[in-house]
Amino acid sequence: LQNLVDEWLRLDKNEETRKEVEALVTDGRTEELERRMRSRIEFGTAGLRGRMEAGWSRMNDLIIIQASQGLCAYTLATIKDAPNRGVVIGHDHRRNSEKWAKLTAATFIAQGVKVYLLKGLVHTPLVPFTVKKLNAACGVMITASHNPKDDNGYKVYWENAVQIIGPHDTGISNAIMANLEPRTWDTDSIVSSPLCVDHTEEMKDAYFEALSTLCQSKPLNVKSSVTFVNTSMHGVSHVFMERAFKSFGFAPFIPVDEQATPDPEFPTVKFPNPEEKGALDIALATADRHQANYVLAQDPDSDRFSAAERRPDGTWVTFTGDQLGALFASAVLARYKASGRPISKLAMVASTVSSKMVESMAVIEDFKFVECLTGFKFIGNTALTLVEEGYEVPFGYEEAIGYMFGSEIRDKDGVAASMVFAELVARLHAEGRSASTYLQDLYKHYGYFQTSNSYFVCNDPATIGVIFTRLRDFNGKATKTTPDYPRTLAGLTITSIRDLTIGYDSTNPPTFKPALPISSGQMIQFRAQSTDGKTKIALTIRTSGTEPKIKYYLEGSGVDARTVGELLPKVVAELADVWMEAGKHGLGIP
Repeated sequence: LQNLVDEWLRLDKNEETRKEVEALVTDGRTEELERRMRSRIEFGTAGLRGRMEAGWSRMNDLIIIQASQGLCAYTLATIKDAPNRGVVIGHDHRRNSEKWAKLTAATFIAQGVKVYLLKGLVHTPLVPFTVKKLNAACGVMITASHNPKDDNGYKVYWENAVQIIGPHDTGISNAIMANLEPRTWDTDSIVSSPLCVDHTEEMKDAYFEALSTLCQSKPLNVKSSVTFVNTSMHGVSHVFMERAFKSFGFAPFIPVDEQATPDPEFPTVKFPNPEEKGALDIALATADRHQANYVLAQDPDSDRFSAAERRPDGTWVTFTGDQLGALFASAVLARYKASGRPISKLAMVASTVSSKMVESMAVIEDFKFVECLTGFKFIGNTALTLVEEGYEVPFGYEEAIGYMFGSEIRDKDGVAASMVFAELVARLHAEGRSASTYLQDLYKHYGYFQTSNSYFVCNDPATIGVIFTRLRDFNGKATKTTPDYPRTLAGLTITSIRDLTIGYDSTNPPTFKPALPISSGQMIQFRAQSTDGKTKIALTIRTSGTEPKIKYYLEGSGVDARTVGELLPKVVAELADVWMEAGKHGLGIP
């Protein structure tokens, strides 16, 4: 431990973080030093994200410089003409974000690499958009998205303008460890450097020009009487949403004044995530005061989107991520059909834990649907692969309120999602309908789908191992090559099993190898159906990479909403009591 502390103090030139470590040493706080110093924050496919404090396991100036040196070295070694193609760098409003963007820029400039430093606060989608538009070698966005206020992050995009996947994460991680000695701490000279180029306003203009291609019915938008409240969750989206509303011809939205200005303290929300319970309370109260029809919400870096609708009785319904996904998929499908292009060339992508409703749509409408692992690094790369195969991929999503539209950004975009939703409901209201009633119409046509997602808390990794090992030999008949999973669940017969931990897929004989890549944690997917085939479930059980949880994603589908609604609690009960043995293992249930 002493060697780790000494090395930190040797390298760190930030007086504040040096004093943090020195104070911990002086006060004899060995346990806290162990937490901060013993292990290094891991660079993965999400880049870096963690608490802003001194230490090897935290986010701070030294870690940012080392990460940037590693990313720069790896980029120079693997991408042709990287110095001239350059790196795009943007940042949000969190504490340290601007400084860390400048430190990143200084690191690349010190190695002779051109830097496109986006000036001021930007939303995350502008970085991949700019990487593609300027054909940059890579991109970095300093943000922790919807994490708590004390966190920050370092998100990396590759030359294809999509978040990095393997083997690049490992390559960058190794390059970081080979470039730990800081080469520069000087951020004052970056603005005067000929290698630091400012195309910010040009890129914003280009972004909104691309966004406008999603607008289908501007004359209708201009006349629409639908009223919207918008919350930016104390993040950066307000100015982007104002310009987007104007671009689409809508009257200005009603802002949630308490949350419209970027504020790194996020004073009105415990977690600045539209999905969190209570996060939309102030927005809904604002909408009630103004008798607005809809609430729109973006997370702080504006790559996620959520929405709520006022019912005729004045109460509110907040749409789930999957419900919004179904609404968007239907809208995109309708537009594609109207274009006259062949439906056989249309493809959509969703994460494997998202609703199977888009899959049902694809079967009925005869377009291609592809599942991939969770995260837009996979959704974006899957979309690019489909494009190479000759498909158009105008939409992709994941249930965690992330939505991708068009071909210019292969990442989630909260502003684009907000505008597609606003235009959809404007058109529906002109026809005497609403998003809710339209969703019910989709259920009638494609089948009813209802989700029930939650988790079990388990602080002991060994217990998690015992639970999943038992699931793979549930009936005691497993062999070295053939697992033996449960065969029924809540009276339904299990029809397929895909285990992405051991690499098994019951639907793919004779090899039984899954098409999806192996998961780094525990992950098993089950599908089951009733004897008559009218009611089905899809269940994914997986461990969390960041929390002591066994998460489950459950969806029921069928022709009858009541039957599905009554089935899901039975599935959850059997999952907890019989499969997980929650009582025996002392699992926490929220």
